[in-house]
Amino acid sequence: MKWKWFILIAVLLLVGCSEKTYEPKEVNPETDICKVCNMSIAHEDYAAQLVFKNGDYEMFDDIGCLMEFLEGTEESEVGAMFMKDMTDNEWIDVKTATYIYSKDYWTPMNYGVLAFKTKEEAEQYMASEGDGEMLAFDDLKTFNWGVHH
Repeated sequence: MKWKWFILIAVLLLVGCSEKTYEPKEVNPETDICKVCNMSIAHEDYAAQLVFKNGDYEMFDDIGCLMEFLEGTEESEVGAMFMKDMTDNEWIDVKTATYIYSKDYWTPMNYGVLAFKTKEEAEQYMASEGDGEMLAFDDLKTFNWGVHH
């Protein structure tokens, strides 16, 4: 009988220590408002979102708004961040995405930064739509959003 209790406690401890996964939620254009600029999220294909570890969500109409919001947010509170991929309009992880910037790329708040799942997709977009500057998530942290806005 003692072994059953030991196994039960061990299983509960392992479950409690497992990494929590966060899922993006779909945009509701009727109710979702960008946390930074207070615009409705009318262009869902440019949307971004932040999921806090406590389960709360914040929605953004442009990656630039998400990055502005991050400046005043404790990183330890953030569970995950997602952005719409320009190729297939699927949610992708903000930290692993490849970004391109051009002042000529249209985005809802005119930041000109687009997200792609792969570097190859970003390169294809630049080849067809005009040159841009390739960026990684760490580059977005030091990107001068105010100059490009």
